[in-house]
Amino acid sequence: MLPILHLGPLAIQTPGLIILLGVWLGLSLAERQTGRYQVNGSALYNLTFAGLIAGVIGARLAFVAHYPAAFKANPSSLFSLNLGLFEPVWGILIGSVISGIYGWRKRMPVRPTLDAFTSALAVFAIAFHLAQFSSGDAYGSPSNLPWAIELWGTRRHPVQIYEILAAVFILFLAWPRPTWFRISGQRFFAFIAVSAGARVFLEAFRGDSLLWGGIRSAQVIGWLVLAMCSWILGKYQVKPTSKP
Repeated sequence: MLPILHLGPLAIQTPGLIILLGVWLGLSLAERQTGRYQVNGSALYNLTFAGLIAGVIGARLAFVAHYPAAFKANPSSLFSLNLGLFEPVWGILIGSVISGIYGWRKRMPVRPTLDAFTSALAVFAIAFHLAQFSSGDAYGSPSNLPWAIELWGTRRHPVQIYEILAAVFILFLAWPRPTWFRISGQRFFAFIAVSAGARVFLEAFRGDSLLWGGIRSAQVIGWLVLAMCSWILGKYQVKPTSKP
Protein backbone atom coordinates (compact mmCIF):
# COMPACT_ATOMS: atom_id res chain seq x y z
CA MET A 1 0.00 0.00 0.00
CA LEU A 2 1.23 3.51 -0.82
CA PRO A 3 -1.32 6.09 0.38
CA ILE A 4 1.19 8.95 0.27
CA LEU A 5 3.80 9.56 -2.43
CA HIS A 6 6.72 11.69 -1.22
CA LEU A 7 8.45 13.74 -3.91
CA GLY A 8 11.04 15.81 -2.12
CA PRO A 9 9.14 18.26 0.10
CA LEU A 10 5.82 17.32 -1.52
CA ALA A 11 3.45 14.72 -0.06
CA ILE A 12 0.92 13.66 -2.71
CA GLN A 13 -2.10 11.47 -1.99
CA THR A 14 -1.47 8.52 -4.32
CA PRO A 15 -5.14 7.47 -4.73
CA GLY A 16 -6.10 10.94 -5.94
CA LEU A 17 -3.16 11.03 -8.35
CA ILE A 18 -4.14 7.63 -9.78
CA ILE A 19 -7.76 8.73 -10.23
CA LEU A 20 -6.67 11.88 -12.07
CA LEU A 21 -4.41 9.85 -14.38
CA GLY A 22 -7.25 7.40 -15.00
CA VAL A 23 -9.60 10.24 -15.93
CA TRP A 24 -7.06 11.68 -18.36
CA LEU A 25 -6.27 8.32 -19.97
CA GLY A 26 -9.92 7.31 -20.16
CA LEU A 27 -11.01 10.57 -21.77
CA SER A 28 -8.11 10.46 -24.22
CA LEU A 29 -8.97 6.91 -25.28
CA ALA A 30 -12.68 7.65 -25.63
CA GLU A 31 -11.98 10.78 -27.67
CA ARG A 32 -9.83 8.78 -30.10
CA GLN A 33 -12.65 6.30 -30.67
CA THR A 34 -15.44 8.82 -31.27
CA GLY A 35 -14.98 8.66 -35.05
CA ARG A 36 -15.93 4.99 -35.01
CA TYR A 37 -19.29 5.88 -33.46
CA GLN A 38 -19.81 9.19 -35.26
CA VAL A 39 -19.91 11.15 -32.02
CA ASN A 40 -18.46 14.62 -31.57
CA GLY A 41 -15.23 14.23 -29.59
CA SER A 42 -15.41 17.61 -27.84
CA ALA A 43 -19.03 17.04 -26.84
CA LEU A 44 -18.18 13.62 -25.41
CA TYR A 45 -15.25 15.11 -23.48
CA ASN A 46 -17.44 17.84 -22.01
CA LEU A 47 -20.21 15.36 -21.18
CA THR A 48 -17.77 13.10 -19.35
CA PHE A 49 -16.08 15.96 -17.53
CA ALA A 50 -19.42 17.43 -16.40
CA GLY A 51 -20.58 14.03 -15.16
CA LEU A 52 -17.33 13.41 -13.28
CA ILE A 53 -17.35 16.78 -11.54
CA ALA A 54 -21.01 16.43 -10.59
CA GLY A 55 -20.47 12.85 -9.46
CA VAL A 56 -17.50 13.70 -7.24
CA ILE A 57 -19.28 16.64 -5.63
CA GLY A 58 -22.48 14.64 -5.21
CA ALA A 59 -20.67 11.66 -3.69
CA ARG A 60 -18.90 13.90 -1.17
CA LEU A 61 -22.05 15.85 -0.23
CA ALA A 62 -23.97 12.59 0.19
CA PHE A 63 -21.27 11.32 2.58
CA VAL A 64 -21.40 14.61 4.50
CA ALA A 65 -25.19 14.30 4.78
CA HIS A 66 -24.86 10.76 6.18
CA TYR A 67 -21.93 11.47 8.52
CA PRO A 68 -21.93 15.20 9.35
CA ALA A 69 -20.08 14.65 12.62
CA ALA A 70 -17.00 13.47 10.68
CA PHE A 71 -16.58 16.96 9.21
CA LYS A 72 -17.44 19.15 12.20
CA ALA A 73 -14.07 18.71 13.87
CA ASN A 74 -12.13 19.05 10.61
CA PRO A 75 -14.07 20.97 7.89
CA SER A 76 -11.04 20.84 5.56
CA SER A 77 -11.85 17.13 5.08
CA LEU A 78 -14.49 18.30 2.63
CA PHE A 79 -11.69 18.73 0.10
CA SER A 80 -9.84 15.52 0.93
CA LEU A 81 -9.15 13.01 -1.87
CA ASN A 82 -9.67 10.12 0.56
CA LEU A 83 -11.81 7.57 -1.33
CA GLY A 84 -13.39 6.46 1.93
CA LEU A 85 -15.14 9.84 2.28
CA PHE A 86 -17.38 9.39 -0.76
CA GLU A 87 -20.75 7.73 -1.35
CA PRO A 88 -20.04 6.07 -4.73
CA VAL A 89 -23.63 5.02 -5.47
CA TRP A 90 -24.90 8.57 -5.10
CA GLY A 91 -21.95 9.84 -7.09
CA ILE A 92 -22.75 7.50 -9.99
CA LEU A 93 -26.44 8.45 -9.93
CA ILE A 94 -25.82 12.20 -9.81
CA GLY A 95 -23.05 12.06 -12.41
CA SER A 96 -25.23 9.99 -14.75
CA VAL A 97 -28.13 12.44 -14.45
CA ILE A 98 -25.93 15.45 -15.20
CA SER A 99 -24.29 13.65 -18.14
CA GLY A 100 -27.73 12.69 -19.45
CA ILE A 101 -28.97 16.27 -19.22
CA TYR A 102 -25.88 17.55 -21.03
CA GLY A 103 -26.23 14.96 -23.79
CA TRP A 104 -29.92 15.74 -24.20
CA ARG A 105 -29.29 19.47 -24.44
CA LYS A 106 -26.56 18.88 -27.03
CA ARG A 107 -28.79 16.37 -28.88
CA MET A 108 -26.13 13.68 -28.79
CA PRO A 109 -27.26 10.25 -30.08
CA VAL A 110 -27.83 8.11 -27.00
CA ARG A 111 -26.59 4.65 -27.95
CA PRO A 112 -23.53 5.70 -30.02
CA THR A 113 -22.54 8.07 -27.19
CA LEU A 114 -22.79 5.25 -24.66
CA ASP A 115 -20.64 3.02 -26.87
CA ALA A 116 -18.00 5.73 -27.26
CA PHE A 117 -18.09 6.36 -23.50
CA THR A 118 -17.43 2.69 -22.68
CA SER A 119 -13.65 2.91 -23.11
CA ALA A 120 -13.48 5.76 -20.61
CA LEU A 121 -15.55 3.79 -18.10
CA ALA A 122 -13.32 0.73 -18.49
CA VAL A 123 -10.14 2.75 -17.85
CA PHE A 124 -11.79 4.58 -14.93
CA ALA A 125 -12.58 1.20 -13.36
CA ILE A 126 -8.95 0.11 -13.54
CA ALA A 127 -7.75 3.41 -12.05
CA PHE A 128 -10.37 3.28 -9.30
CA HIS A 129 -9.31 -0.18 -8.12
CA LEU A 130 -5.63 0.79 -8.33
CA ALA A 131 -6.43 3.77 -6.10
CA GLN A 132 -8.20 1.49 -3.64
CA PHE A 133 -5.17 -0.80 -3.57
CA SER A 134 -2.84 2.12 -2.87
CA SER A 135 -5.03 3.38 0.00
CA GLY A 136 -6.01 0.01 1.47
CA ASP A 137 -9.73 0.69 1.00
CA ALA A 138 -12.20 -2.00 -0.11
CA TYR A 139 -10.16 -4.61 1.74
CA GLY A 140 -10.72 -8.36 1.57
CA SER A 141 -12.00 -10.84 4.11
CA PRO A 142 -9.54 -12.82 6.27
CA SER A 143 -7.78 -15.62 4.36
CA ASN A 144 -5.00 -18.17 4.81
CA LEU A 145 -4.40 -18.61 1.08
CA PRO A 146 -0.75 -18.45 -0.08
CA TRP A 147 -1.38 -15.19 -1.97
CA ALA A 148 -3.16 -13.46 0.94
CA ILE A 149 -1.73 -10.07 1.92
CA GLU A 150 -1.18 -8.50 5.32
CA LEU A 151 -3.58 -5.60 5.78
CA TRP A 152 -4.94 -3.92 8.91
CA GLY A 153 -3.26 -6.54 11.10
CA THR A 154 -4.78 -9.58 9.34
CA ARG A 155 -3.95 -11.71 6.32
CA ARG A 156 -6.67 -11.01 3.79
CA HIS A 157 -7.83 -11.75 0.25
CA PRO A 158 -6.13 -9.22 -2.08
CA VAL A 159 -9.54 -8.13 -3.37
CA GLN A 160 -8.17 -4.93 -4.88
CA ILE A 161 -5.83 -7.03 -7.06
CA TYR A 162 -8.73 -9.29 -8.05
CA GLU A 163 -10.66 -6.16 -9.03
CA ILE A 164 -7.75 -4.74 -11.05
CA LEU A 165 -7.28 -7.98 -12.99
CA ALA A 166 -11.02 -8.23 -13.64
CA ALA A 167 -11.16 -4.60 -14.84
CA VAL A 168 -8.24 -5.17 -17.26
CA PHE A 169 -9.95 -8.30 -18.62
CA ILE A 170 -13.25 -6.42 -19.01
CA LEU A 171 -11.45 -3.64 -20.91
CA PHE A 172 -10.09 -6.31 -23.27
CA LEU A 173 -13.58 -7.77 -23.75
CA ALA A 174 -15.13 -4.34 -24.30
CA TRP A 175 -12.57 -3.22 -26.87
CA PRO A 176 -14.31 -2.13 -30.10
CA ARG A 177 -14.78 -5.13 -32.38
CA PRO A 178 -17.11 -4.90 -35.38
CA THR A 179 -17.71 -8.65 -35.30
CA TRP A 180 -18.73 -8.60 -31.62
CA PHE A 181 -20.75 -5.40 -31.34
CA ARG A 182 -22.75 -5.03 -34.51
CA ILE A 183 -25.64 -3.02 -33.09
CA SER A 184 -25.42 0.43 -31.55
CA GLY A 185 -25.52 0.19 -27.78
CA GLN A 186 -24.39 -3.45 -27.56
CA ARG A 187 -20.88 -2.56 -26.47
CA PHE A 188 -21.99 -0.39 -23.55
CA PHE A 189 -24.58 -2.79 -22.16
CA ALA A 190 -22.25 -5.77 -22.58
CA PHE A 191 -19.63 -3.87 -20.58
CA ILE A 192 -22.11 -3.05 -17.82
CA ALA A 193 -23.38 -6.64 -17.73
CA VAL A 194 -19.90 -8.17 -17.41
CA SER A 195 -18.93 -5.56 -14.80
CA ALA A 196 -22.05 -6.36 -12.79
CA GLY A 197 -21.26 -10.08 -12.99
CA ALA A 198 -17.73 -9.41 -11.73
CA ARG A 199 -19.16 -7.34 -8.87
CA VAL A 200 -21.48 -10.18 -7.84
CA PHE A 201 -18.60 -12.69 -7.83
CA LEU A 202 -15.85 -10.57 -6.24
CA GLU A 203 -18.04 -9.06 -3.55
CA ALA A 204 -17.99 -12.45 -1.83
CA PHE A 205 -14.30 -11.86 -1.00
CA ARG A 206 -14.79 -8.37 0.48
CA GLY A 207 -14.34 -7.80 4.18
CA ASP A 208 -16.16 -4.45 4.30
CA SER A 209 -19.41 -5.22 2.48
CA LEU A 210 -22.53 -3.27 3.36
CA LEU A 211 -25.11 -5.80 4.51
CA TRP A 212 -28.91 -5.64 4.29
CA GLY A 213 -30.22 -8.22 6.71
CA GLY A 214 -27.16 -10.41 6.19
CA ILE A 215 -27.24 -9.98 2.39
CA ARG A 216 -24.48 -8.12 0.59
CA SER A 217 -26.14 -5.05 -0.93
CA ALA A 218 -23.61 -4.79 -3.80
CA GLN A 219 -24.46 -8.32 -4.90
CA VAL A 220 -28.19 -7.54 -4.91
CA ILE A 221 -27.58 -4.44 -7.02
CA GLY A 222 -25.21 -6.41 -9.26
CA TRP A 223 -27.82 -9.10 -9.92
CA LEU A 224 -30.46 -6.47 -10.75
CA VAL A 225 -28.12 -4.63 -13.15
CA LEU A 226 -27.03 -7.92 -14.75
CA ALA A 227 -30.65 -8.97 -15.28
CA MET A 228 -31.59 -5.61 -16.79
CA CYS A 229 -28.60 -5.56 -19.17
CA SER A 230 -29.20 -9.18 -20.19
CA TRP A 231 -32.79 -8.30 -21.06
CA ILE A 232 -31.66 -5.29 -23.11
CA LEU A 233 -28.97 -7.31 -24.91
CA GLY A 234 -31.58 -9.95 -25.70
CA LYS A 235 -33.54 -7.26 -27.53
CA TYR A 236 -30.39 -6.40 -29.51
CA GLN A 237 -29.92 -9.87 -30.96
CA VAL A 238 -29.06 -9.63 -34.65
CA LYS A 239 -31.61 -11.37 -36.79
CA PRO A 240 -30.15 -13.74 -39.38
CA THR A 241 -30.11 -12.35 -42.88
CA SER A 242 -32.71 -14.05 -45.09
CA LYS A 243 -31.32 -15.84 -48.11
CA PRO A 244 -32.46 -14.61 -51.55
